[in-house]
Amino acid sequence: MNFSVKIDNEDITVHFEKSKKMKRCYIRIVDAKTIRIKAHWYYSLEEAKALVQQKMLWLEKHIVPLKAKLLQPHEFYFLGRVCLLEDFNLTQEQIDGFYKQKAQEILPDIVQKYAQKMNAFPSCLKFRKTKSRWGSCSYNNVINLSTNLMKLPFSCVDYIVIHELAHIKHKNHSKAFWDWVEVHCPNYKEEEKKIKYF
Repeated sequence: MNFSVKIDNEDITVHFEKSKKMKRCYIRIVDAKTIRIKAHWYYSLEEAKALVQQKMLWLEKHIVPLKAKLLQPHEFYFLGRVCLLEDFNLTQEQIDGFYKQKAQEILPDIVQKYAQKMNAFPSCLKFRKTKSRWGSCSYNNVINLSTNLMKLPFSCVDYIVIHELAHIKHKNHSKAFWDWVEVHCPNYKEEEKKIKYF
């Protein structure tokens, strides 16, 4: 039997299978839209639904990145939207250069806007392609921003900029740091969830 559950605002199908041969209960992510639960004969539907809720954080952690991999070869993310390569006269090999160009055009104004609001001015602003980090702030206040930020919606870009500027004042992730981030981006936790898509 099947039922559906909301994970990160998406409907995910749960295939619930019972078998007399099963001695334990197993939950497995099949793909970005499907979960499978296999359990013993006496395991109820209510217990299966409760198991999904119990494992929700684990499911979100693994399903959200899978969604980001659903792009077709002729598609790419630009400012939070799925775009077609042909609409920008691009090939897959040109995407990195496109992101770098757009980052240099768009990001300095965003950094300047929040730097003034936060009274936190970087000593230098640099751009580079990074896979594991969206940005960083050095001890001498040099801010590096990933050109991959151009994949994200503007609201997420704003959050990353605010996050790195906050490190000019707080060189750690202390409560004071997060309090200051929240002043300038009250919904930063929601933005962090969105970022996982990309």
